Amino acid sequence: MARIVVVGAGVGGLAAAARLAVTGHQVTVFERADTVGGKLGRYAHDTPHGSFHFDTGPSLLTLPQVLHDLFEATGAKLDEYLDLVPLDPIVRHVFGDGGPHLDSCADPAEFTARIGAALGDRAAADWQRLWHRAARVWEASHRDVLRRTVDSPRDLAALAWRLGDLAAIGPGRTLRGLGRRQLSDPRLRMLLDRYATYTGADPRRAPAALVAVAYAELTYGGWYLRGGLGTLADALLSRCLDLGVVVQTGATVTRIDAAGGRVHGVRLAGVAAPVPADVVVANVDALTVYRDLLPAPRRLAALTDRSLAGFVLLLGVRGHSGLAQHTVFFPRDHDAEFDAVFGHPGRGVRARPAADPTVLVTVADDPMVRPEGHEAWFVLVNAARHGTASGAVDWRRPGLAEAYADRVLDVLAERGVDVRDRLLFREIRTPADLADSTGAPGGAIHGTAGGLFRPANRGPAAGLWLVGGSTHPGGGLPMVTLSAQIVAEEIGPAW
Repeated sequence: MARIVVVGAGVGGLAAAARLAVTGHQVTVFERADTVGGKLGRYAHDTPHGSFHFDTGPSLLTLPQVLHDLFEATGAKLDEYLDLVPLDPIVRHVFGDGGPHLDSCADPAEFTARIGAALGDRAAADWQRLWHRAARVWEASHRDVLRRTVDSPRDLAALAWRLGDLAAIGPGRTLRGLGRRQLSDPRLRMLLDRYATYTGADPRRAPAALVAVAYAELTYGGWYLRGGLGTLADALLSRCLDLGVVVQTGATVTRIDAAGGRVHGVRLAGVAAPVPADVVVANVDALTVYRDLLPAPRRLAALTDRSLAGFVLLLGVRGHSGLAQHTVFFPRDHDAEFDAVFGHPGRGVRARPAADPTVLVTVADDPMVRPEGHEAWFVLVNAARHGTASGAVDWRRPGLAEAYADRVLDVLAERGVDVRDRLLFREIRTPADLADSTGAPGGAIHGTAGGLFRPANRGPAAGLWLVGGSTHPGGGLPMVTLSAQIVAEEIGPAW
């Protein structure tokens, strides 16, 4: 039996703790916040009309089988803890040209028919051809990458890729390039681009292999958890406690002891004595682990781009809007938005708030999260991370957040959804706020941007492992949960 310390009680940390505890290890989780969940955040706002409840992190669950596997592996059933609601549409796409919207769904034939009805037969035929390629990429990724450690680019090169898989993955090709090559309709290209930002990346630089993200969502569906996705944190905490895991909130790990190339334990703020450990699992951004928590700062083995961040509005709205649960309002010029969000130091272009951004509005049709006759709106805009470098924005600059919140509401009004006269309240969450609340450097949503190679799960010292969205296999609830499975299987059972 190993003494295992998990640093961070996000989804990856709690999932790893539960898997390790059920195999006989002694597991303790330290979380610096007062609540568990990490980026799976929640916020409640009380009004005379009743309480509004918001998910401030992920708002869509995909690949639910990953969670089913996790709960079964720890001796439980997912539906004993959570109420999964399938969504149709998964996402409503509203394009900047004012034409028909496009509702995505988990039936490939039906979605192709919807594309034909909204965008024409040629667009539908293009999508079918892309879909066959996406299936090949997904199968190869799921088989060879997503469920095993990848410690270096050499590991990927050594895989026995089939020639057809390599042709589909298109090494060196970008997602934007794939869209231009295979999709004639610019609206479909814009829809495909979204799956890069889904992983924190610029589609003009992100690998074409991210077409697998679209395949996973549009094959296995999008789901909502009744009461909000934050209920997943409650369920994982319950599993951990039932399995004997010790979870301490308000406990900040300031250092991982790793003298001699092996972990020995961790140090806690305000506690003189170290906490001994045979194994440490860090559910902390990989950059923070390497730069701040090890005895001597180290460079990440993977030189990866930082993820984009998000600017968020939490709105209490009177009346009913008739929106789908998830609606994406696209701009006319996607590239202008990406130039603003990511900047371009090579051309002297600094990052800045996008004047005409893509806006995602989430409105759950769930009486558990809003008073009768009202809606709780989560509004998300792609944003540059917080900081002072050319690729970042100082979101603490006086007046910036309020002015940009006004601009986002104006953009929604310009796109036909004006709620400015129906607001009970608005709360603003900037990338700087996410950085403060979760320790994510710059408020980057996924830590590292989407790609085939990310920081490894195996840390730079023996007995040190990394889980979470900044490490392999990537960001998003399913990938974070898979990172926990990979690490637990590598550590192995206590017997």
